Amino acid sequence: MRDQEPAPLDAERRLSTKEAAELLGVKPETVYAYVSRGQLSSRRVAGGRGSTFDAREVEALARRNRRESAGGSGSGGELSVRTRLTLIESDRYYYRGVDAVELATRHSYEEVAEWLWTGRMRPGSTFTAPATSVAVARRAVEALPEHAAPADLLRVATTAAATADPLRFDLSEGAVLGTARTLIPTLVAALPAVGRDRADTGPLAHRLWCRLSRREPGEASLRALDTALALLVDHDLAASTLAVRVAASARAHAYAAVSAGLGVIEGPLHGAASGLAHRLLQDVLDQGDPAPVIAGELRAGRRIPGLGHRLYPGEDPRARALFAVLEDIPKAEPALLAARDIVETTARHTPLHANVDLALAVLTTSCGMPATAGETIFAVARTAGWIAHALEEYGERPMRMRPSGLYTGAKPPQPLPE
Repeated sequence: MRDQEPAPLDAERRLSTKEAAELLGVKPETVYAYVSRGQLSSRRVAGGRGSTFDAREVEALARRNRRESAGGSGSGGELSVRTRLTLIESDRYYYRGVDAVELATRHSYEEVAEWLWTGRMRPGSTFTAPATSVAVARRAVEALPEHAAPADLLRVATTAAATADPLRFDLSEGAVLGTARTLIPTLVAALPAVGRDRADTGPLAHRLWCRLSRREPGEASLRALDTALALLVDHDLAASTLAVRVAASARAHAYAAVSAGLGVIEGPLHGAASGLAHRLLQDVLDQGDPAPVIAGELRAGRRIPGLGHRLYPGEDPRARALFAVLEDIPKAEPALLAARDIVETTARHTPLHANVDLALAVLTTSCGMPATAGETIFAVARTAGWIAHALEEYGERPMRMRPSGLYTGAKPPQPLPE
């Protein structure tokens, strides 16, 4: 039998520290610990030394604590954050309740980003970068060494663009959306062109292409790049997105929040994973046989990149959608066949499916792009999702993303070190 919930408290009522502690079933010191973690807000008593607490907040925290005590964390100890943006279930994912693959294959990257930000479809949406921001970002990027990684370039460009925006500290929805629509094209324009530079107008995928490949793109190639961007806009609370929400919880401005995300994607288990898949795929294409390449990876103690995803027991829907679009590019056929051979060879022993990193590798190898191109595509695309999560977090109580450490060190008090 379930315990009955207490009757709702008066919405106008303030609780003393003692009353809040009794309702929560904790010591008074713990009530102030909740305040320091951002889980409760307090107000000083006029003319006194004590504090009062919003009865509704305390009641909500008490209910949450009871649920966690009864059922644990609910997800194997993982952090859970309420979001209206992306749902992943049954080998599919949805942006605001709409199938994300259908959105990505029917709409441009910019239109999908607008949908995620606002919940409204804006056909024909384009993003324009202010000339001042582009000039500042380009100068900063040009000062970096030639071997700088994509995340380095984009992080520096983001910081530089922030310095050119005096309104960056305005966290209102309209201001943050304005930042989103100018920052993303600024990042693309700041990247050095390797092919014929195009005007900084029109679809973002067209502007990004010449930063990734020297080849002249066909319509199918540009569509594949645009689809890849749209498929990668968001993917729930990935590691980089969580970093963005932590920054936004501390009320960092949108540029700083995006910088936090860019700092995380460099890891080989996140944004840089497509580069590893690119090199694997290129080795298979060069040797004409996946078996020795896969054997070499396993012998070296490395996992096979581009395979498996912890959120999808079956095939990653982003990979499936991108593979389908790549079939319209004649030059992609060898890479598509090699990717299929990699999956089939590995599946003899382990039932793994292709993930989006392998699909990105097919795109980058078949379109004459370097191994780092997938990381650039991922970062540019995900910037839209990061800003959507920052916007959502700005609407929450500040500093709520403050977990408690589980101390396992020496028991105090310890003597002072000599």
